[in-house]
Amino acid sequence: MDCNRVFVCKVKRQTVVFTLFIALFSFQFNAFAQNEPTQNPVDSTVALTSAVAAGEQKEGKHGEEKFEPTKVIMEHIADSHGWHLGGHITLPLPVILYTPQGMEIFSSGNFQHGEEDYQGKYNKYRLVTGLEQSLYKNMFNKNIKVVRADGKIDEATSDSVIDLSITKNVAAMFVSMAVLLLVFIPVANSYKKRVGKSPRGLQSFLEPVFVFVRDDIAKPNIGHNFSKFMPYLLTVFFFILVNNLMGLVPIFPGSANVTGNIALTFVLAVGTLLLVNINGNKYYWKHILMPDVPFWLFPIMVIVELVGVISKPFALMIRLFANITAGHIIVLSLISLIFIFETVAMAPVSVAFVIFMDVLEILVAFLQAFIFTLLTALFIGMAVEEHH
Repeated sequence: MDCNRVFVCKVKRQTVVFTLFIALFSFQFNAFAQNEPTQNPVDSTVALTSAVAAGEQKEGKHGEEKFEPTKVIMEHIADSHGWHLGGHITLPLPVILYTPQGMEIFSSGNFQHGEEDYQGKYNKYRLVTGLEQSLYKNMFNKNIKVVRADGKIDEATSDSVIDLSITKNVAAMFVSMAVLLLVFIPVANSYKKRVGKSPRGLQSFLEPVFVFVRDDIAKPNIGHNFSKFMPYLLTVFFFILVNNLMGLVPIFPGSANVTGNIALTFVLAVGTLLLVNINGNKYYWKHILMPDVPFWLFPIMVIVELVGVISKPFALMIRLFANITAGHIIVLSLISLIFIFETVAMAPVSVAFVIFMDVLEILVAFLQAFIFTLLTALFIGMAVEEHH
């Protein structure tokens, strides 16, 4: 196994760099999933029991407050400017705004749960809900508005403000990045110090995973030049896996829907797109731009091949996003059955289904990390394959 340990030593630094790149680049695009369809935009992850106790003021059949499962579920899977810790306690996150007058940095707790505006250094700001926004504005994180003196929103000034806020998903992504660095740096150092010796501790636990990614994913799909792409493949595999597993933890620092945020899957897909096409050889590009087909079919096939260049990473993006989001929705829907039927007798049935789904979600967490890494390796292999 000496060659395995030497191999991991070589890719350690590249893996750290890729981890930082993915996290920081995803931070720039976190607003793609900045949908907060609630009346409490600071805390979009209120616990189910809290939502029942302090829910919308709509009367049910007995005159009490009516539970709205759609609202509660969307609160849990959406991003927010606060991180719910328990009960009515929420950890406010930094709001970072770049305005034409200068940089504004303040706590999201200043919005008073969306009830009041906040007077910053240069402007007065209001946090609006995702449902009040257009799709375009939600994509570019325009949910913090500039308010005029008359109390109305100034759309022109709001559009000139660049929102770089650290939302819940971004904060959770930094936590997972820290976990990866805390694990892999000591493991890599252990490889360096124990050259020629048997692995031990965390090193021995992770080595089979390294070998699995190398021998069962990279080698069969990429070929002899696989080692060049191992840092990226290892980073993608563990980054997705850690975020998937942390999303299943219902308490801080878990509970964030990071891999169910299309911003993150978009960045991962773009990374694969760039890696594949930058490393594509002349046979790869010849197949796309000069396909060996009859002349009358040539224009159509070129268009089809170019569409295929985009559709492959697009499929990676949607597959990961949809599977993780669907899993969270199903689990929350099953929990909601207790409050929908308003009977304790439903609790054992609901809990049993939730436990089953949670176990299935753990399997999906590993499976989606494997599939994303496998297909990435497959696309790279198709791009670097030599002509036979």
